[in-house]
Amino acid sequence: MTAVLVAAGAFLMTLIGGFVAQRTGDRRHLVLGFAAGLMLGVVAFDLLPEAIHQAPGEVHGVPQALLMFAVGFLTIHVVERAVAIHRGHEGEYAEHTHGHHHGHAHHAGAQGIGLTAALALVGHSVMDGFAIGAAFQAGTTVGTVVAIAVVAHDFADGFNTYTITRLYGNNRRRALTLLAADALAPVSGAAITLAFTIPEHLLGLYLGFFSGFLLYLATSDILPEAHSPHPSRSTLLCTVAGVGFMWLVIGFAS
Repeated sequence: MTAVLVAAGAFLMTLIGGFVAQRTGDRRHLVLGFAAGLMLGVVAFDLLPEAIHQAPGEVHGVPQALLMFAVGFLTIHVVERAVAIHRGHEGEYAEHTHGHHHGHAHHAGAQGIGLTAALALVGHSVMDGFAIGAAFQAGTTVGTVVAIAVVAHDFADGFNTYTITRLYGNNRRRALTLLAADALAPVSGAAITLAFTIPEHLLGLYLGFFSGFLLYLATSDILPEAHSPHPSRSTLLCTVAGVGFMWLVIGFAS
C-alpha cells in the first residue's frame, strides 16, 4: 500500500505540470523549448539507462533495449510520414474539390498524432507506477529512491502530455482529459503490482521503445515548432534548462 500512496504524489505532480503548461500565454515557444529539453533529459538520463539495465541482452552485437529505441523512433516517423503522404493525396484531390476535404484530413491526422503521443505518455506513467510498486517490493530504500525520481519527473510528464495534445490541434477539454488520465496512471500501475509484477525484461524493451518515440517528438516536432515563430536565444536556453533540470532531478534521486 505504501507504493500506492507514493503514486498519489505522482498524481499531484502530473496535474501541477499540466496546469503550468496551460497557463503560458504568449510564452508558448519557451514552454515548447523547455518541454523538448525535459523530454531529451528524461530519455538520456532516465529511460535509456534503465532500459539497458532491464534488458541487457544483445542481438547481433547491439543491446535489445537500443534496438527497441530505434524501432520506437522509426515507428512514429513512419506514422507521421504516412499522414504526410495522405495529406499530399488529399491535397491533389482538393484541387478539384476546393480544398474542403484536405483541410479536414490535415486537421484530423494531426490530432491523431497528438492523441497517440499523449496516450503513449499515459502508458509510460502506468509503467512509472509499476516501477514504484516493484521497487517497494525489492525494499523500502530502493522504493524510496525510485519514488523520488518518478514523482519529480511526473511534473514533466504532465507538462508534456498537455503541451503535446494541444500542439497537434486538440481542444483544451481533450487535453485536460488526457492530463487526468496521465495523472491517474501511476496510481493504477502501482495498484496493479499489488497483484503481480511486470517481467523485468519486457519492461526494459518497453522503455527502450518509448525512448525512441519521445526523442522523435522532441527533435522532429516540438523543437522546430518552438523555433519557427521565435528563433530566439531564450528558446534555446529553455531547452538547455530543461535538460539540466532533468539531470539535477535524476542526480539527486539516484
